Parts: sequence; structure tokens; C-alpha cells
Amino acid sequence: MIRVFSLLCSFFLSIGAVAEISPVLPAVPDRFEHLDASRVTLGSVKAAIVDARSGASLYSKNTDVQAPIASITKLMTAMVVLDGGQPLNEMLTIQKVERESDNNGYSRMRIGSQLSRGDLLRVMLMASENLAASNLAVHYPGGFKAFVAAMNQKALALGMTRSRFADASGLSVNNLSTAADLVKMVAAANQYELIREFTTTGGFTARFENPRYTLRYGNTNRLVHRSSWAIGLSKTGYLNEAGRCLVMTTTIEGREVIMVLLDSFGKLTPIGDAGRIKRWLTTGASGTVAGAALNYERTKSASYR
Repeated sequence: MIRVFSLLCSFFLSIGAVAEISPVLPAVPDRFEHLDASRVTLGSVKAAIVDARSGASLYSKNTDVQAPIASITKLMTAMVVLDGGQPLNEMLTIQKVERESDNNGYSRMRIGSQLSRGDLLRVMLMASENLAASNLAVHYPGGFKAFVAAMNQKALALGMTRSRFADASGLSVNNLSTAADLVKMVAAANQYELIREFTTTGGFTARFENPRYTLRYGNTNRLVHRSSWAIGLSKTGYLNEAGRCLVMTTTIEGREVIMVLLDSFGKLTPIGDAGRIKRWLTTGASGTVAGAALNYERTKSASYR
């Protein structure tokens, strides 16, 4: 009897040990696996939505069309600045930079005043400050031309074969890329902790020296202020030639997603498109686009066919 009891104990203990080593877990469904791209309507003329973890394309439209990218450029500018390894606490004198294009790069910064490299980087990324971008390039080893050369070298290293850069701010229409290439740029920028932090800063007061004054800046992407969004990286852009643009990373349904939205009509359309993508990923349908924005998208998209 004792021997039977002992054998039974050994049997149940062995079952427990096996269960502990190799438990049977329920399968976790992949909500992104069976998405229907035909149920997405966006106002952006060019768009790419990618699962950041797997690199899988969830949605794409006109992704290989090369066009100006406006201030989306500043993500490349930031990577080159950080790769350069210059001290972020170094105070830089704000210089008047020769106009890089016919586009207006208005700035509230006072020529001759000083701000640290790190703070210039922050206001460039969060508030799209054009003079900050240009001064980061001017104060790079070798100056502006060396900086732009480094931008193009970085693009090639990232496999951005259909991209080229002519300035640091994005004011030049000669800063060209595609939605597919910008997915690569966003993924690379997302690896920089400071770029993630600075692009998602809601507001910041820059404290200048010589003379001493302050300027308050806000983020150009209103979604960073909304608790309903988990945004890891963000950048907006606009030129007449580029339309309204937005790139960002965000977590939806527990998955990090890269969104590249280029060339839309109206300031609110990229924000609306981001919401439509989120709705599609969570419910299966994106919803509709306002008439003017939809007409713009259809006209521009037709010209690429």
C-alpha cells in the first residue's frame, strides 16, 4: 500500500514538473493578420503603414512616388547632428543663414543670440523651427555643405535610394523622398532616444543668452497632447509643393506601427488620417474623408497612374 501511494505521488509530481517546464498556452490572435486594405480611405496622396516589429506592410499607396518632403527632413537632420557627437550643451550663436529656397523660413530667434545645441535640436524637432535646423548645420564640422553631404551619406546607408537632401530644414523643394524610403528613415530615427523624446515634447521654453530672453514653443502635432494616443516619435511638415505631411510611430493594439502620410489637403487631414488608420486597425474600417480633401487626393493620385 505504501509502495502504491509512493508511485502515485511520483506520477503526479512528474506531471507537475512537465507542466511547469512546457505549459500549454492559448494561441494569441494577430489582429493585424487579416486586415482588409480596401476598407481604408485616406486623404493623404502617399501613405505607408508598417508593423514596426515585423516590418510587414499593412497598407501602402503611391509609396514609390518621389516628391518634396518639407520638414520631415528634420528627422534626418537630427540623426546627423547626434551622429556627429558634438556637445549638446555647447552654446551656439544664431546666425542669419542665406535663404535656401524661395520658401519663407520665418523665425522668432534673434540673430546673434545664443542657445545650446541640445535646445536647438529640441525646438527644431517639436516646433519645426527652421532657423534652428539651419544653424545646427552651419555649426557642424565643415559647415553647411559638409552637413548636407552627411545627410545624403546617411540616407544611402539606410537604403534610402530614392531620396536626396539639399538643406537641413526642409524649406528646399529639392529635399526629395518617397513614402517607402521615409519608413526606413522613421525606423532609424526611432532608435535615437533623444529624437523620440524631443519629437513628443508637448511644450518647451527656450532660454537664450546674449541677450537673455525666452521663447515658448509647442509641438506641431496636436496628437502628442492626447492621452488616447501612445506616440513614440512624431514629425510634421508642410510646403505648397509637398502638401501637409505627418510621420510618426504609435502603439495600437499592443503593436508599434509606423505611419507615413504625405501630401494631403488642409492642416487637419493628416491628423484625421492617423485617426482613420487607428480606427481601421482596431475596428476593421477607417471611416470617411471630407469632400475637399478626398477630391484633392483623387486628383493627385490619378496623375501618378
